[in-house]
Amino acid sequence: MAPQPVLGRQGRDEADVVIGIVGERHSVEVSHGPHGADRGPHYHRGVEFTPPSSDDWVALTAEPLDVDAASAWVGLPRCGAVVVFSGLVREHADGVTGVTHIDYEAWAEEVVPRLGALAADARGRWPEIGRIVLWHREGRVALGESSVVVAVSTPHRGAAFAAAEHLIDTLKATVPIWKKEFADGGSQWARSAQHITSLTEGPAARVDA
Repeated sequence: MAPQPVLGRQGRDEADVVIGIVGERHSVEVSHGPHGADRGPHYHRGVEFTPPSSDDWVALTAEPLDVDAASAWVGLPRCGAVVVFSGLVREHADGVTGVTHIDYEAWAEEVVPRLGALAADARGRWPEIGRIVLWHREGRVALGESSVVVAVSTPHRGAAFAAAEHLIDTLKATVPIWKKEFADGGSQWARSAQHITSLTEGPAARVDA
């Protein structure tokens, strides 16, 4: 049975989006990653995909990502701007056409702490941020599905756009998640895969230097 998101709203002053996930998780074999290290992706564990008590919602999950739920949750009465980025699996990649799906391998013990640190870093740069969503898939993601969602709310649009761009760029550079692309002719680790840096070494740090 495919996972089915169930949405509800609670509260009087603001809408709190509650997501319940029904269904079985994907079954994915453990692989050794593009760089040969046996990190163990831990696809069977995932993260409990429910709204947090804080204003930062970070998650690594094998479940489909609900972009509308992310947009609704970050909205606050004091924030006039919401920017959402959703990264989809496309049919082509560097040197590859006919992509059918991607398998994401994550160093699970590091992903959520680094996502949390990234959210804190963004708040240091834009103190006016209301809420942040940083969600990433692990395991198999089909063509057209979202593999990553970044959502930010702020009082004005300039900060929301800047923060969202900072978050996705720095996430890709500092969070240990790798992807293997599958196409008609076989599979390969993404050619764009890069050495994972720390938050202090990422693209934002180089800009600030």
